[in-house]
Amino acid sequence: MNLTLIDYITGKMVPDIGAEGSRQLFERFLVENRGYEKQDVLVDVPIKIMFKDEEYTSKIDLIVCCNEKPLMAIRCIAGSLASYEREILAAARLVYDVQIPFSVSTNGKEALVRDVISGKAILGNIVSDPYLSYSSNKEKDKKNRYENKVEGLELIPRKNEGIKFLESFKYIPFPLEKKEREMTIFRSYDLERNEQECDASPFLTGQIL
Repeated sequence: MNLTLIDYITGKMVPDIGAEGSRQLFERFLVENRGYEKQDVLVDVPIKIMFKDEEYTSKIDLIVCCNEKPLMAIRCIAGSLASYEREILAAARLVYDVQIPFSVSTNGKEALVRDVISGKAILGNIVSDPYLSYSSNKEKDKKNRYENKVEGLELIPRKNEGIKFLESFKYIPFPLEKKEREMTIFRSYDLERNEQECDASPFLTGQIL
């Protein structure tokens, strides 16, 4: 039996397979909890890269914008968040002529967020203290980072925070000399994810809609 559901952002029917349930949960969270409008969220954004002189095409699950400026590139995952965190980081560096500020991997209930330019994990508020300032007791502070639910959805910036952040953010391209390696990384992870993605959504459709 082929299950389908209505995409929360686009209103279109989509197959309920792989990580689609995760995407629906996260789309709803962005709008109802983080204050984004549906038009701020781009769905299935095409990405094209070159690999050994051949074009490789795929899609980014979601790109979230503030005032039409990209803020986050998002990969929705049915399994381990860390497994394809590197893939969405590469995608955020390659999809446009300039890098998107943040990459996110999420299962709809938890998320890992990274600063795309530096590659550093975001551990706090993107406006006030994205990396969590170290205290004088570094070991204690390091322990607190891991106890503060680093994977929690609280790390996803609200729309007003995103707008404030972008006021001073300068978009820059990914270094040309590193681009070929980054394209290889993206393609490798993307192919692996497509091959391993399960046939059915891990979430029951009735729990999402």
